[in-house]
Amino acid sequence: MAQNLKIRCRNNGQIISVPFGTSLKELYNECKLDMKYGPMCALVNNKVQGMNYRFYNSKDVEFQDITTSHGMRTYTLSLFFVLAKAVEDLYPNGKLIIGAPVSHGYFCELRIGREVTQEDATAIHQRMMEIVQMDEKIHRMQCPREEAIELFRAKGMESKAKLLESQKHLYTNYYQLGDTVDYFYSCLLTRTSQLHLFQVMKFYEGLLLRIPSRQNPDQLEDFAPQEKMHNVIQEYHRWQDILGVRTAGEFNEAVEKGHASDLINVSEALQDKKLNDIVDAIVEKKARLVLLAGPSSSGKTTTSKRLAILLMASGLKPHTISTDDYFVNRTDTPKDEKGNYDFECIGAVDTKLFNQHMNMLLKGEEVELPRYDFKLGQRVYNNHRIRIGHNDIVILEGNHALNPILSEQVPEEEKYRIFISPLTAIALDDHNTVPTGDIRLLRRLIRDYQYRGYSALDTIRRMPSVTAGEKKWIFPFQELADAIFNSALLYELAVIKDQVTPILEEIGECEVEYAEASRLRKFLQYFRSVPADQVPPTSLLREFAGGSSFKY
Repeated sequence: MAQNLKIRCRNNGQIISVPFGTSLKELYNECKLDMKYGPMCALVNNKVQGMNYRFYNSKDVEFQDITTSHGMRTYTLSLFFVLAKAVEDLYPNGKLIIGAPVSHGYFCELRIGREVTQEDATAIHQRMMEIVQMDEKIHRMQCPREEAIELFRAKGMESKAKLLESQKHLYTNYYQLGDTVDYFYSCLLTRTSQLHLFQVMKFYEGLLLRIPSRQNPDQLEDFAPQEKMHNVIQEYHRWQDILGVRTAGEFNEAVEKGHASDLINVSEALQDKKLNDIVDAIVEKKARLVLLAGPSSSGKTTTSKRLAILLMASGLKPHTISTDDYFVNRTDTPKDEKGNYDFECIGAVDTKLFNQHMNMLLKGEEVELPRYDFKLGQRVYNNHRIRIGHNDIVILEGNHALNPILSEQVPEEEKYRIFISPLTAIALDDHNTVPTGDIRLLRRLIRDYQYRGYSALDTIRRMPSVTAGEKKWIFPFQELADAIFNSALLYELAVIKDQVTPILEEIGECEVEYAEASRLRKFLQYFRSVPADQVPPTSLLREFAGGSSFKY
């Protein structure tokens, strides 16, 4: 008699009895769910699994559509695979490198021995459409790790071979689409026809892969040129290419050869050079108000302190203030659509008072600066008075620093705007990027745990609202910056992995957030550990990892 399993579907609350070996796809049909944009994948006991997953024990299941982070990741990685196949079909000797997100898409390098043209972009898009329309099956394969390494090396996919070489698993999984093979750190769709919307377009010297909007999957994400952002990212990649360390496998190889300290020193020197360039530009402009903005855990606080030191070395006297101190009293804070205080919006800041104070300072008048007491929920004054002269300069650090509303009454010639964020991260391989949002999340996990008393569960639960606020109030203004500072450090994942992994392990399987914790732990495993004692005390990373020479 065939064994039946009990599967609890959290989407509809039903408990379904299914035969031993039933797949997620078959279970979805049994549950009779109607997901317009799914399912892309599912949480099985709160761990992300592809739709080809089969049940051999009773489980909890929650199907994920494209509007979820897990579903969108599955869709995007599957799109990467189809793009890679299209490039392989059209340019057998070409090389595709999928890079950092920019302009609400993904910048892709196409190395074909000549300049990439609009005709190339059109041909690739058309070939991808053909692959989608053919409804080809995406096969998930498993084999001994050594076989996969040989397979990828034979196909000239050295970055994947090196990535797998750094792992100690006996077996590994990879994907096959026709005669194209690839490796991805998370699950893919089962058929190409599930990719309902995308676009490939010519973008500067390469291509831009555009993806659907999570909020409205029938539409592509809005295109935004983001030329400044693109230039900073490409500059960083050129520097990585010079070092010969662009992927996790190359990094691990360098660490094994004893070059970890060299990579740390070069990474820190690069940031020092960029900060010095910014200070030179501030001095040349004779700006007296530096506006520094960036998303959560981008390193704003440390960067403002390092800027202050460099400005002092240039003969200026800096005064650092925070937009947080100009929060309106809690009772006056705007509320969101759910009736909760919206601390992320510009309305939470007293912009009128800020403009008044800045203009008074620029005129040489004395100002008593406020301090926001978060326990009381109101501004307080403790006789902190400042007056600035010709050699003084104000550094304002905060989420809204680049929002034109914040400083709309301050003369433009007095302002210098800086946007800061870890814009790039070392990739796992040529087709697997590490999302820059993950870098900030890992930094925040450590900081919240060590210095704010928040668990990993608290931090991960809070991130969707933080991210929504950043998307609305920070990122739209990044191209207004006079300078963009990339706070990513080539080596940081290798340093923080030993700190953050135990924190993530505290999240139990019973929590929905276990899926995110499990994913983060998985890609951290791709990196060789580097001791934190090699990181200099002035490093931006010390703001999160501890041991900084700066006081916070």
